[in-house]
Amino acid sequence: MMAEPGTDSLLPTRASLLTRLRDCQDQAGWREFFDSYWRLIYSVARKSGLQDSQAQDVVQNTFIYLSRRMPNFRYDPARGSFKSWLRVVTRSRIHEFLRRERQAEGRVVESLPGSGEDLLESIPDPSGDALDELWQREWEENLVATALRRVRAKVSSQQLMIFRLAALGDLPVAQVARKLDVNIAQIYLARHRVGKLFKAEIERLRAETE
Repeated sequence: MMAEPGTDSLLPTRASLLTRLRDCQDQAGWREFFDSYWRLIYSVARKSGLQDSQAQDVVQNTFIYLSRRMPNFRYDPARGSFKSWLRVVTRSRIHEFLRRERQAEGRVVESLPGSGEDLLESIPDPSGDALDELWQREWEENLVATALRRVRAKVSSQQLMIFRLAALGDLPVAQVARKLDVNIAQIYLARHRVGKLFKAEIERLRAETE
């Protein structure tokens, strides 16, 4: 059984990694891909209304599906971002899981456009769908979590906490000073330094995945 999602989140998947995934024997490449994105897929499935075990099934089914498709897959960034591609794959696996569940209960769910065998060759971009909106929110949260994790290696724990409270948490400077027992100057300095690093990481992640 997979562990519940923790603080570590998605890492950017480069074109080189997607190329490596065409080799099903490249265990290191597949492990990197799985470790980078299973939490995102799990979280979206959970917030779509699935129970823990059901969400884990979706994660498993998503990676099984990808392992079968990747040997013949050619990823073309000009046809869409990696973010959109992975969203469509995840969306189709959630829908497929629900379809099987409802068929077992005697109900039939219509197939989604773009969820057939040609899914990975086309990257549809449906709008107004609740699941797509949920994906966008989760993706943004993962970007922030990943950027913070990267910044954590470059600053002190105190500076990072100051930034999280004063910048991301929008707490008043005076309240942060009392809470962490630091002076105002330290807060402004940490907020500026960490903020600069954080912004750079967010921009880098967006460029790599979107």
